Amino acid sequence: MLEAKTSLSRLVEAVETGSETEVIIARNGRPAARLVPLTSTPKRHRRLGLAKGLPFDYEAFQALDKEVEELFYASSIFPEDSK
Repeated sequence: MLEAKTSLSRLVEAVETGSETEVIIARNGRPAARLVPLTSTPKRHRRLGLAKGLPFDYEAFQALDKEVEELFYASSIFPEDSK
């Protein structure tokens, strides 16, 4: 761990440039962390239209919106001093 702390910039550069695909950092001889380039992280694709075809209760949605609006206007922006 001490070696990783003192040479973190060098380790990050090695992973960034591709000279190392990953760096395992150990504590007391046991693997504790893995340093990998961000490009190796798989992107998650957002799936659009997951709720398509599901029932939608417009009145309940509007009621919730109204409730949030009432809570917003009922709150104070600057709480009173507790002096």
